[in-house]
Amino acid sequence: MSVTISENPGAARYGRASIALHWLMLIVIAAIYACMELSENFPKGSDLRVGLKNWHFMLGLSVLMLVAVRMVLRLSSATPPIQPAPPRWQVVPSRLMLVALYALMIGMPLLGWLTLSAEGQAIPFFFVQLPALVNESKSVAKWAKDLHETGAGIGYFLIGMHAAAALFHHYFVRDNTLRRMLPY
Repeated sequence: MSVTISENPGAARYGRASIALHWLMLIVIAAIYACMELSENFPKGSDLRVGLKNWHFMLGLSVLMLVAVRMVLRLSSATPPIQPAPPRWQVVPSRLMLVALYALMIGMPLLGWLTLSAEGQAIPFFFVQLPALVNESKSVAKWAKDLHETGAGIGYFLIGMHAAAALFHHYFVRDNTLRRMLPY
């Protein structure tokens, strides 16, 4: 007897791979923010600051790879319905939040890569150096860095709102929004 493992074995929850990717990405994104915040506590040029920045770059580029896998899973699997169904007025903001989070997970790593490229810096990705996206350009570097930093601030807001909405649905609305993505 053979067993087929489906990405979405039941209509009540996301599939195991989607759930694992969701929580893995939370951990990676939290680590990215931690590296960014912690690096500011050390002197410029210090080994610890440089190391934290390199981890920030590598983890950020990892998000780009993970989100690609996540998008394939999302497009190839059914989304389990929220039960009971939310009011219609909640559907559009929910979809806009989803689009904003995906834009953040795609845009932020690309902007970081673009910034490093335009600054003429190496683009570390674990055991390889990635190619530059553009030639050195101070104006492009400044623009990309400013946009990247603005996006980081927006990311705090989006991630916070996403978590707050999940908790609101779980504890106040009492629907299955959060349970669909829990690992158990």
